[in-house]
Amino acid sequence: MTSGASEPLWYCVKTQPKREHVAARHLRDLEGVEVFCPRLRYRKATRRGKVWWIEALFPGYIMARFDLSEMERMVIYSQAVRGLVRFGTEVPPVPEEFIEVLRAEVARHAEESGEEETLTVAPRIEAGEEIEIASGPLGGFRGEVVAVLPGRERVKVLLEFLGEPHVVEVDLFSLLLPRKPLP
Repeated sequence: MTSGASEPLWYCVKTQPKREHVAARHLRDLEGVEVFCPRLRYRKATRRGKVWWIEALFPGYIMARFDLSEMERMVIYSQAVRGLVRFGTEVPPVPEEFIEVLRAEVARHAEESGEEETLTVAPRIEAGEEIEIASGPLGGFRGEVVAVLPGRERVKVLLEFLGEPHVVEVDLFSLLLPRKPLP
């Protein structure tokens, strides 16, 4: 059942797997529905080389602002929508402040990447950091980053093997980065 809201509020909409963007597009076509579908963009190493992937920030969910009492049926019967997040019979609204903060953060990153509603995620590493090489012939070795070569997506790492220190150049995406505390 509905909660009888008389003003548009934000709700969490369940979507079909990997079809968040389809649901968002169809909901945007409905008058009186505002949609927020944040996505992540990141590079991933594959057999074809490094490729950019774009996925939903919240897989299987998007946010939509609408008047629940008037628009619930139109929203839940839209293409690629599976329903609304419910607790029993209650459809809880998502706090406006949460959406505002998330939108501001996504907008800040979107300016850098040029893609709307998309956060571009890239590994951040600095000289002096301790790392472990995750893959390749030096997999398992630990060392210290000496230099970052961002244009080539490589780093120079100081490793000790065969009893001596050696500086080697490795792929940025082959490193395990240490966990950093959140600011």
